[in-house]
Amino acid sequence: MKYRKVVVAGGGVLGSQIAFQSAYCGFDVTVWLRSEGSIGRTQPKLDNLRDEYKKIIEIMDTPEGKNPAVWARGIADVESFDKEKCLKKVESAYNGIKLELDMAKAFDDADLVIESMAEDTKEKIAFYEKMRQYLPEKTVIVTNSSTLLPSTFAKYTGRPEKYLSLHFANHIWTNNTAEVMAQAQTDPRYFDEIVQFANDIRMAALPVLKEKNGYLLNSMLVPFLLSGLDLYVNGVSDPESIDKAWKLGTGAPRGPFEIFDVVGINTAYHIVMQYQKVPGLISPLLKKMLMPYNFKGMEKVLKKYLDEGKLGRSSGEGFYKYR
Repeated sequence: MKYRKVVVAGGGVLGSQIAFQSAYCGFDVTVWLRSEGSIGRTQPKLDNLRDEYKKIIEIMDTPEGKNPAVWARGIADVESFDKEKCLKKVESAYNGIKLELDMAKAFDDADLVIESMAEDTKEKIAFYEKMRQYLPEKTVIVTNSSTLLPSTFAKYTGRPEKYLSLHFANHIWTNNTAEVMAQAQTDPRYFDEIVQFANDIRMAALPVLKEKNGYLLNSMLVPFLLSGLDLYVNGVSDPESIDKAWKLGTGAPRGPFEIFDVVGINTAYHIVMQYQKVPGLISPLLKKMLMPYNFKGMEKVLKKYLDEGKLGRSSGEGFYKYR
């Protein structure tokens, strides 16, 4: 195990999942958060993850749970699965994760920092410029950004040779992919180390050989989500019907609005803002496809949800209501 101490910056939907999965796999994990309010939002996510891991482990211990479509590859292999051992690892992970507000304490002796903050360029730059003064020389930094390129931030980290992207899919205990993407100044040594780390936390490491907005997964997913949102904001149909059209027509488990609620309305809002403000994010072919989209309408609708505190599953309500 090359790295020992892992610090996740941000306790959002994916940040909390990355922290829990890393702790489950035996790493010393700290989550750095901005404020007491952030702790109040992150702790319930960790509570839910403990319950979710236990629930899927119980299912994996049944004949139905051996179905490849159900099996959580991030938790265990079918051949070596031991229910009691996995449950103990869940409790150890939950009890071992530390939540820290003090940057100096959080990043002291960090081997790896995983930045998992909102898709906001200015906020990320400010974070890197402040964090760099607390990092030991050995620390490698990765960003979990889903749309922004690592080259945008490399110089602000103070160690561009030790900086690259490591992007996870949501529900990483089942959708266990980790896209590893370097930028021009990344030392190949650290690219290989991050690939190994991804494997160590039971992810399928997917090398992205050329810097690309959206990596592999989101290059396909984002246009799909925008298409669904565009149908809604233009009054073509309602979220539930749009989701049903996709699910019943393709056999997919979720429609675009169910996915929005899972990843968070805030993330959706930032992506829409990016597509409006930075045309270079879009390839010429994709630009032609997206130009008819009502981005202003998307911004207005998503902003209304955010202003009303409807952040998605994490807040109990987004496009749908949750218990």
